[in-house]
Amino acid sequence: MEATELKNRNFESEFIFSTSRSSGPGGQNVNKVSSKVELRFNLLTTLLLSEDEKELIQRKLKNKINKEGELILVSQSERTQLMNKTVVVEKFYDLVSKALTLPIKRKSTRPTLSSRIKRLEGKKIHSTMKKLRKFTRETE
Repeated sequence: MEATELKNRNFESEFIFSTSRSSGPGGQNVNKVSSKVELRFNLLTTLLLSEDEKELIQRKLKNKINKEGELILVSQSERTQLMNKTVVVEKFYDLVSKALTLPIKRKSTRPTLSSRIKRLEGKKIHSTMKKLRKFTRETE
């Protein structure tokens, strides 16, 4: 699933933002301004995701989900609260879209004829080199 499809569902109404002082860039401003933004999204109570989607997200993003079922994301890379808020929202959409995309199954293939012939030729060359190394003692 793509991030644009998720944005159409309008998750913003269910986001809970909290701010605190950041350890990121900002110089002396870091000590005064709360520019770190934490986004919380409750997976258990949301109506915008189906049960299958919720299970898939919980399985793939279990390290970012707390015991109450909240997906927690943090951004403190920017100097302003507004920029950190936009960064954390984009991070949310990217993570959820990656969690909801199913991997493409690999089709098993057989080795080609030329690759089998090449492998056998390499084995023949290797065996002849080993035979040439062998020391033969002449019988008297």
